[in-house]
Amino acid sequence: MKILAIETATEACSAALLIDGNVIERYQVQPRMHSQLILPMMDELLAEAGLALTALDAIAFGRGPGAFTGVRIAVGVTQGAAFAGDLPVVPISTLAALAQRGYRELGWQRLLPAYDARMQEVYWGAYEVGPQGLVVACVDDEVAAPDRVTQPSGYGWQGVGAGWNSYRPLLEQRLGNAVVSVEGDLLCSAHDVASLAVAALANGEAVAAEQAAPVYLRDKVASKPGERQEK
Repeated sequence: MKILAIETATEACSAALLIDGNVIERYQVQPRMHSQLILPMMDELLAEAGLALTALDAIAFGRGPGAFTGVRIAVGVTQGAAFAGDLPVVPISTLAALAQRGYRELGWQRLLPAYDARMQEVYWGAYEVGPQGLVVACVDDEVAAPDRVTQPSGYGWQGVGAGWNSYRPLLEQRLGNAVVSVEGDLLCSAHDVASLAVAALANGEAVAAEQAAPVYLRDKVASKPGERQEK
């Protein structure tokens, strides 16, 4: 299995190439530079592996939710590369990828990923690690005020993502003692988009390039004058 994955929906810009379970990655935290960084990252990975675009099985991308401009970059770049290589694309939830990184790096099993969605809201999810070492959603990804996020059942949950840095007191008030630890500095990585894409591709979740679409969760992706816009 050969999958090229990209993730540009948060402050981190990254590309990863997965070849039969082994992953190489380019990763930089450079806000507002994603459009300049992502294509060179992809080219470097393919050159390092000695692969042509057409040798891939699919291209995966973080479909959001996340920064409005960043998600659009991911969709546009993915569509362009997929058309060029005549490849299917695999959309992966950015929240799922963040939860997967929490498991990969911290070993946490019950994860609550959260990003700041602006407008006093968070992008929110709840994931548990399945038997294959991949996260599985327990609730639907959502955008909500921190004091109204969906409460997962049970205890022993761990919070990951910058939404916890922004709204930790409100989230902990909402969730009570269900949360045992928090890592608010963790960002999404294409490494984890690629890992989740393997199973998604095997499950028939790939789509044609023209069907690649962002997920914003919020109907209003642009604000009225005087309101704060999504990044």
